[in-house]
Amino acid sequence: MSDYQIPAKTRIGHVHLKVSNLQRAMDFYCGLLGFELMTTYGEQAAFISAGGYHHHIGLNTWYSEGVAPAPQHAPGLFHTAILYPERRDLAVAVKRLMDAGYPLTGASDHGVSEAIYLDDPDGNGVELYWDRPKEEWPTDEHGNLTMYTRHLDMRALLALAN
Repeated sequence: MSDYQIPAKTRIGHVHLKVSNLQRAMDFYCGLLGFELMTTYGEQAAFISAGGYHHHIGLNTWYSEGVAPAPQHAPGLFHTAILYPERRDLAVAVKRLMDAGYPLTGASDHGVSEAIYLDDPDGNGVELYWDRPKEEWPTDEHGNLTMYTRHLDMRALLALAN
């Protein structure tokens, strides 16, 4: 193990997902979640964004058109996490999903964040979340971060959507 550490300001730039039906994936990510289509690459790929970035998510059918989802109990992507800037923004997104009757697979309070879990139409896990301010993150008596998984008060969250 080396003592090298990746630079602190490094971030994940985008995720690129294999999907079986590009239009169905676009309906979910753009139509339901609200991402903006930035460009397409023929009829097999689309690049979508929040706020005009070249792309946060790439969607393609290059190897996966018409194919069933990957098995749940196999190596691969667990989920893509979409970070909302404010708690109210998360609440609005969750209300849109619920109003559309889209199934959620979970909801948790992790101390550092509040998260909603669901699967996209191809079975790819999706986490929608917001981070609490860093000064509110839970720590132990030594100042070490102590994340947890607890029940999320959906009523309180959804009250912010109105």
